[in-house]
Amino acid sequence: MTELKVAFIGECMVELQQQENGLRQSFGGDTLNTAVYFSRISQNAKASYVTALGRDALSEQMIATWHADNIDTHLVQRLEDKLPGIYMVQVDETGERSFLYWRNDSAAKFWLERASDALIEELTNYDVIYLSGISIAVLPEASQEKLFQVLAQCKNNGAKVVFDNNFRPALWQSKQQAIDAYAKVLACTHTAMLTFDDEQEIYDDAHIEQCIERTLALGVSELVIKRGSKDCLIVTEDGAISVPATKVANVVDTNAAGDSFAAGYLVARLHGANTEQAALTGHKVAGTVIQHKGAVIDAAHMPKIQLLFTADAV
Repeated sequence: MTELKVAFIGECMVELQQQENGLRQSFGGDTLNTAVYFSRISQNAKASYVTALGRDALSEQMIATWHADNIDTHLVQRLEDKLPGIYMVQVDETGERSFLYWRNDSAAKFWLERASDALIEELTNYDVIYLSGISIAVLPEASQEKLFQVLAQCKNNGAKVVFDNNFRPALWQSKQQAIDAYAKVLACTHTAMLTFDDEQEIYDDAHIEQCIERTLALGVSELVIKRGSKDCLIVTEDGAISVPATKVANVVDTNAAGDSFAAGYLVARLHGANTEQAALTGHKVAGTVIQHKGAVIDAAHMPKIQLLFTADAV
């Protein structure tokens, strides 16, 4: 099977996590988390990360960490005058987390503004483009508009665009700005992975049918609605199915639950799984991740995934 090229667009940040004996420092970011888990379990696809970093020691450590997980970084720009952003994770006794951010001038905000024509041309010829609401929100408005144009070109060139809504209100000037941006991205999207809680926060949905109708009307072919520990709902032209989540008794940290689910789902689909098989794979990965601290768990804790599917790939 020909190796697929999958580009993950976004921002990786320095992660600080409060622990009993002080702070634990690592690296994380929603699309980066997905790229790592994707790379760890995929067998026929190369994960490339698209962002910008500085030339500082922390940026060098990030690059080294990504290489250790076989993530391609040749599309990562290095900016002499910028640094990576920082965020702190605070986790309560139930495993739920809250965040504090320092990212207003992070290098990742400027990746598209300073991208060469050659980089953009290469990106538009990837097989799959994965991004999130955060990938858009961290960019200045002019870069957001440029990104929409790039995604439209990716779609025209035959790429599958995969979008995770991942809504962070503090990153948007208003809900309406987010609504307008999401509509433009979804118009280019093949597979939408939407957290229903976020959809309700953005659109004030009272019923899940509102989310389904709105998203499909924008041309999305495959809709995956994530509902935490509840069943996820998948809607395609063949109808809708509900797939139960993996039951986890010992939830330690829900950070990256949705990111890791997306990785498992996408890998399975690209390896020939049908939507139910893909959702079960996503649940298995996420169910493992939430039993450990941090956005990216140690590779030794990764579940065994059998990618032996016979259905048509996405």
